[in-house]
Amino acid sequence: MARVTVEDCIDKVDNRFELVLLASHRARLISQGASITVDRDNDKNPVVALREIADETLSPDDLKEDLIHSLQKHVEVDEPEPDPASLIADDATTTVIDEDEDQPETIAFDRMSEEELLAGIEGLVPPEKSDDY
Repeated sequence: MARVTVEDCIDKVDNRFELVLLASHRARLISQGASITVDRDNDKNPVVALREIADETLSPDDLKEDLIHSLQKHVEVDEPEPDPASLIADDATTTVIDEDEDQPETIAFDRMSEEELLAGIEGLVPPEKSDDY
């Protein structure tokens, strides 16, 4: 292919703007050392990226997925959530080893109902306003 144009690639990627994003991402990957899948023929990286898309040596869906992954700052991992009952049971007691004795001492924390918590919050007095803030 002597020349590659957007029209050569538009049947592979429908949106021209998406095509530009995918080709520029691929050109950056090539400049970082990724192996190319077509002959270079003394072409620059953006032209090689467009030729790869036009020749379908790379899947546009794979390029899109790789582009999205490269832009993500936080990758969420799907892990099963722990059972809430086991978390409550684990947090309810704490074992403390007394320095003077070798016997572990078990301390149980008090549990407060929602009504008791709301009553305690309602009993709080807001701080007085001052000129400092």
